[in-house]
Parts: sequence; C-alpha cells; structure tokens
Amino acid sequence: MNVVLWVFAALLALLFLGAGAMKLTRPKEKLAASGMGWTDDFSAGAVKGIGALEILGALGLILPALTGIAPVLTPLAATGLALIMVGAAVTHARRKEFPMIGVNAVLLVLAAVVAWGRFGPYAF
Repeated sequence: MNVVLWVFAALLALLFLGAGAMKLTRPKEKLAASGMGWTDDFSAGAVKGIGALEILGALGLILPALTGIAPVLTPLAATGLALIMVGAAVTHARRKEFPMIGVNAVLLVLAAVVAWGRFGPYAF
C-alpha cells in the first residue's frame, strides 16, 4: 500500500503542479479562452491564489515525505488539495459544468486516499 500511496501522491503532485503553474503564469483571460470558464467567476488575484495553493499542495505531497522533514505536512497537503477539489466541484456545479465534476471527484478521491493512508496506517 505504501507504493500505491507514493504513486497517487506523485500523480497528484504532477497534475497540481502543472495546473497551478498554468494559473500562475497565464492571464485570467487566456485561461478563460482555453476552456477554464470558471475563471470569469473569480478575480485575477483569486485565480493566482488558487494556482499558488495548488503548487504548494503539490510540493507538500512529496517534499516532506522525501526529505523526512515534517512529514506530517504530506497528509495535510493531501487534505488541502481534497478541499480545493470540493470547492472546484461546487464551482463547476454552480456553472452546470457537470463533466468537470467527475475530474474533481477523481482527484478528490486520490487526495483523500493519500491523506487517509498517511494520517493512518501508513504514516511516515
């Protein structure tokens, strides 16, 4: 199970690092034009903040566990990313973007499994 948790954490880290970097480096208008219509509901600063939280969460999934420095941050990061996905699902539901809720649900479950495993039986 430890290997599965590492694989889930690595996958989540890659996905959230990429998504967060995109939100931090692209203007809100370009994000909206590329299919992220939800950005119309948020200020440019909020979109950048979400991107920063995603990057911090991605780093928090891997670095504490890898270095052994404050490894309790790994399940906390997973919990934070799960909460971000709850917020994303609510936003997409409000906008009636139902296919995106499925993506949010999958990422939420993966993050929740990592949080459960690292808080519980497979803690560092």
